[in-house]
Amino acid sequence: MKQVKRLFAAALALVLLTGCGYQRTEPLPYPEPAASDPGKTIACVPLDDRPDNVERVVYLAESLGYSLAMPEKVLYRTALDHQPKNFDSIQRGEPWSLFTWVLQQEAAGCDRYILSLDQLHSGGLVASRSMTGYDLEIPGGGTTSASRLLEELLAKLAEDENNVVWLLDSVMRLAPTVGYEGGTLEEYNAIRAFGALPRRTLEGEALNLEDISESYWWGPGGEDLRARTRAEGTYETALRHTRSRDRKLVLSYMVQDTLTRPGYENFRLLVGIDDSSLEDCIQKNEIAFLRRGLRAEKGEDGKRIDWLLSGVDDLAFKAVARMYLDETGWTGDRACVQYFGGTEDRPACEYDFQPLTEIMAEHLDFFDLREADIADLQILVLTQPEDGAKKDAYRKQLIGALRDCEKARRPTILIDASNGTYGTAVYEALTRQAELGYLIAYSGMLDMAIVTGTALSHGAARYAVLRNGDSTDACDRAWARTLADSILKDFCYKGVVRNDLLAHIRNDLGGDPNNFWSPALDREDLLRRLEEGMERETAPVIRNLEQSSFLSAISPDGETEERHWGGIALENYRFPWDRAFEIGMDIRLGEFTD
Repeated sequence: MKQVKRLFAAALALVLLTGCGYQRTEPLPYPEPAASDPGKTIACVPLDDRPDNVERVVYLAESLGYSLAMPEKVLYRTALDHQPKNFDSIQRGEPWSLFTWVLQQEAAGCDRYILSLDQLHSGGLVASRSMTGYDLEIPGGGTTSASRLLEELLAKLAEDENNVVWLLDSVMRLAPTVGYEGGTLEEYNAIRAFGALPRRTLEGEALNLEDISESYWWGPGGEDLRARTRAEGTYETALRHTRSRDRKLVLSYMVQDTLTRPGYENFRLLVGIDDSSLEDCIQKNEIAFLRRGLRAEKGEDGKRIDWLLSGVDDLAFKAVARMYLDETGWTGDRACVQYFGGTEDRPACEYDFQPLTEIMAEHLDFFDLREADIADLQILVLTQPEDGAKKDAYRKQLIGALRDCEKARRPTILIDASNGTYGTAVYEALTRQAELGYLIAYSGMLDMAIVTGTALSHGAARYAVLRNGDSTDACDRAWARTLADSILKDFCYKGVVRNDLLAHIRNDLGGDPNNFWSPALDREDLLRRLEEGMERETAPVIRNLEQSSFLSAISPDGETEERHWGGIALENYRFPWDRAFEIGMDIRLGEFTD
């Protein structure tokens, strides 16, 4: 019976994909009325205001039955140089107001929190890379210290034993941000080169804050990096950067030390390693120090309390997904991982410091997924090509495996870790030959650490929802938005439209695609070009999604149930940071059909 049902489903999917019998439902207005349980609210202080830290976290939370409460955007927004500032005076988030907002959520009875420490002690990820002092201004007058602010906040949240608090921290990347507080590309390149130099390895008692600070200036053989930077004329810039690293590491240590005290058992710490290097770089001793400070014990549910993983922009995804898994008593499952391209045994790009297989293994462990040769959950990973002449063969192998999963109606996560080395050919082939809407998760086009955490967060959470029988129409719709968002932005914007915009801004306008205010560009014209390009490029991908079925439930014995996608419409395009790197958009969905 099970085999007959799967064959019927596969035949139905083939009919849908070819367009026969397909009936589109008209997309509904967005946003839709909230349908989550008001008692399942997560108070979230985001890393910053980029889409991966705001709307996509909202989608993921809603797909798991949560509602996500966030402060006003002006309290956590990052403004690049020459852009309008927050409250007309600052470029970063406002920690004191965020501190007050969290306390208001606590007073209102919230008991779930996901809090970015970079936002709470610095005003965001970008600001944390450049701040050197500990004092924070209090609106209306006066100052407080970042360490005191964090300590008081954690102590207050610890008073309620029902609170579950996820704290998100990061290991600073190798260089600060271009176009923030005057940072130039030349300075970025110089500091990144400085940060990537091998450092003296510290162990045992020498692995402490003071010695780590000193290790920034010494190579493994005793090379004096101060002398080197003075000779290169970059000493003052490097010195400012190391002071920012000192501050960041001290604050991270303070939080770790606080969590070792009684009363913080319901706190979880998740540390992400920001853009790294293949070399034995400036992060090496910091990572070892923070790893040693992770609480070794496990919580009452037997799960690890603290984690240190590669990737920062996916931290909130991982926290939301893990929160759901923990609350539902998830005990894990098997997953079959297949690689295509032949380079999984090495870092996927220059910003990763681990081989792809190691990053995958650590993230699978985080989600309690055990790698197996045969499993119901399938994970397909496209890597950079080992042999450039075999790109077409790797692509065909991937699509063949994906089609096999579709025929078997097997839940599948697709990860593109190729960093664009196949061009748009792989996206075009997937759009023509695959049922994109049947994937339970997809991610690509970024550093592998982020791609892995993003895809597995959404995929593991969705798989658990289906297994747990927790899916509702509202959950399905939120899940569909996050899948459509990821596919459409990768296939259409990052793959095609963004490249057209980059060329137009640089060649025709003489502007900076990383900041539309420096020099000032006609942002309405850029938005119009974005809309026109997306309307053109998304049409075939939307048609594929609209003609797809999706998994809506998986029974304990493996029987699957499916529903059919409704219509899709995109609107309200925007450039959140007034740069071409990423976009935001609203996704309207039609009613799903059985």
